[in-house]
Amino acid sequence: MRKKVAFYTLGCKLNFSETSTIARSFEGEGFDRVDFSDRADIYVINTCSVTENADKRFKTIVKQAQKGNPDAFIAALGCYAQLKPEELAAVDGVDLVLGATEKFKLTDYLNDLSKNDRGEVHSCEIDEADFYVGSYAIGDRTRAFLKVQDGCDYKCTYCTIPLARGISRSDTLENVLKNASEIAARGIKEIVLTGVNIGDYGKGEFGNKKHEHTFFELVRELDKVEGIHRLRISSIEPNLLKNETIDFVATSTSFVPHFHIPLQSGSDEVLKKMRRRYLTNLYVDRVNRIKNVMPHACIGVDVIVGFPGETEEQFLETYNFLNELNISYLHVFTYSERDNTLAVEMENPVPQKVRSKRSKMLRGLSAKKRRAFYESQQGTLRTVLFEGENKSGYIHGFTENYVKVKAPWNPDLVNTLHLVELTQIDEDGLFRFNFVTEKVTA
Repeated sequence: MRKKVAFYTLGCKLNFSETSTIARSFEGEGFDRVDFSDRADIYVINTCSVTENADKRFKTIVKQAQKGNPDAFIAALGCYAQLKPEELAAVDGVDLVLGATEKFKLTDYLNDLSKNDRGEVHSCEIDEADFYVGSYAIGDRTRAFLKVQDGCDYKCTYCTIPLARGISRSDTLENVLKNASEIAARGIKEIVLTGVNIGDYGKGEFGNKKHEHTFFELVRELDKVEGIHRLRISSIEPNLLKNETIDFVATSTSFVPHFHIPLQSGSDEVLKKMRRRYLTNLYVDRVNRIKNVMPHACIGVDVIVGFPGETEEQFLETYNFLNELNISYLHVFTYSERDNTLAVEMENPVPQKVRSKRSKMLRGLSAKKRRAFYESQQGTLRTVLFEGENKSGYIHGFTENYVKVKAPWNPDLVNTLHLVELTQIDEDGLFRFNFVTEKVTA
């Protein structure tokens, strides 16, 4: 009988793209992929270590796998597996832990699926992670996550990602375009570009710091790939989001007017302590530039609360800065101490209760910002791509500028694009709409 494998992914879009590529490597090895809630012979958990919460969830997911099949082989890989392999290996039920250089070779380690008393570790020094493995996520989604870059050369004082993923390195332009064409050939309508620091795209493998291509060149060439209806930039550092890219997106037929730009703090003093590579004036300039050429653009913002030494005045500076900025929503992260970072050694840690209070305030601001952005879109004509899931009798979709809509479930709408008029915001905060045309595309 063919063996069954199941995957669980924690964390970012980049992790999802890598899980999908690793899953495809099992197809030629005699495995059938099943849902993580089903009984499987192997459970693979792709870990994240951006927040303390992601670390804690790992044990819960291992228990879920053991419940599905107590005799199953459990493998852990990803960022947490690179940072703390021995810690993961000690979790009851874990049989194999693979670090950054080994995770794409998972099938090489599966000759013996017998359970181990303790997890077997295959990790590396992170400076060995200097090669690039391309990946993209497809499957039950109407969009694909296309990895174009990995690693990071920045030295932000709170961040473990360089320790977990290594130096900045990129896929070749040729291979990115090939992967994009493969995705389009499968009938997927939207591609989301992912990476650790995608604005740094172009650095080669093995520590080669010379940029073979720029991020703008990548954007320009992807816009020419036939069969792609939407291209979305997932997240890009404000100092790497250049005017040429913004202006190109404004006139592109494929790239959508949606940007996610990490800020982290609205206080210049805190930004300096974080070792971010910009100050608030540059951030304002980026937002204004986008809104000048694309008034309907959606702009999301990452922000961290409770960074060591953050005073009440500095937090309010951040709150007021974001309140006055023409943005659409926030992703709020409560600072958590991470081993082997400079921030963990800093003085004056913010009490957990204060961190929680500040986080709650910014989440409230995010809801207000999102509502105001949605209200600004009422009555406009937008193109919606419908998702593939029946959620309590409704089908959901997103406009090009990331407004979420809903309609009574209709399977004929799945993975189709329609021009609609946004008519009414429902009690759940989602838009109802009227169809303006038949399918823009099937």
